[in-house]
Amino acid sequence: MKKHLLVASAALLLWSCAPKQSSSASNSADVIKEAELKEILTYIASDEMQGRETGSEGQKAAGRYLINQYKKAGIGFPPEQSGYYQAVPAAYMNKKSREVLNDSENIWAFIKGDENPDEVVVLSAHYDHVGTENGTVYNGADDDGSGTVALVEIAKAIKKAQKNGLKLKRSLLILHVTGEEHGLHGSRYYSENPAFPLLNTVANVNIDMIGRRDVEHRDNGNYVYVIGSDFLSTELDKICKSANEKSVNIFLDYKYNNKTDPNRFYYRSDHYNFAKNGIPSVFLFSGVHEDYHKPTDDVEKIEFDLLTKRTKLAYNIVLELLTREKRIVVDKPID
Repeated sequence: MKKHLLVASAALLLWSCAPKQSSSASNSADVIKEAELKEILTYIASDEMQGRETGSEGQKAAGRYLINQYKKAGIGFPPEQSGYYQAVPAAYMNKKSREVLNDSENIWAFIKGDENPDEVVVLSAHYDHVGTENGTVYNGADDDGSGTVALVEIAKAIKKAQKNGLKLKRSLLILHVTGEEHGLHGSRYYSENPAFPLLNTVANVNIDMIGRRDVEHRDNGNYVYVIGSDFLSTELDKICKSANEKSVNIFLDYKYNNKTDPNRFYYRSDHYNFAKNGIPSVFLFSGVHEDYHKPTDDVEKIEFDLLTKRTKLAYNIVLELLTREKRIVVDKPID
């Protein structure tokens, strides 16, 4: 019996000395605060940004604000890059645009992994919107101001967890892409000119419109649409489900998780430029509402309690991708 007590005591001692990674991660999720999401979004989707049209001064002002958020949080840009900008030339975009666009930029920030830093998870959202029309500003608070501010808060939470002792198996690239509204240009440009080889890119978590509810969920906003999570990797879908169960436990709606869906949502946001290159990707989305692409898509319409829950879900998905022992496996064909 004494022997058993000694073994138990030794095990307890080892356990007490082990890094409390899950505790660090859990506490860091508290960084994602409703008030901070509202503060950042109120600026990003203000009239001052003039609707963040691709290449406009308003979009560039929003970009400078985002960069300042990362600087304040001690989050730098990818190694071997000259700064937080990835230039996306107008000539590149205009080859596939109906409109004539100006030079623009993707914005990237980077948190280096502790063990396999060359393996990278990409967290993405587009920060452009549709600008103005006849003097009326289209603020795009939900599209995609909501995803934009979610990225900032998730990055801060991951950085805090790492500072508190959480060991990241791999790195995180936070990617705010431009030109989405005109044809997914920024993410397409990144996929053709990546900061890290696509072979080293483990997964993409893409967030586009998570601040509202649609008609389908008029009576209960406690949901998010999950699109594409099981198209390339069984493991990615399992991660999304387990992350949800361990955190916010909202309804994961797979209604649009179908390549033949007439809305074609799988093909309409930036994750697709990763998925088509064989990178497991998941698109988190709360659906189209009556203010979609209208000047009434304003901050006042955002349901910040729902935005906070969905942001925390995305955080937990990203955290699992960053900390699991092995990178997820592609076990389904690319088509």
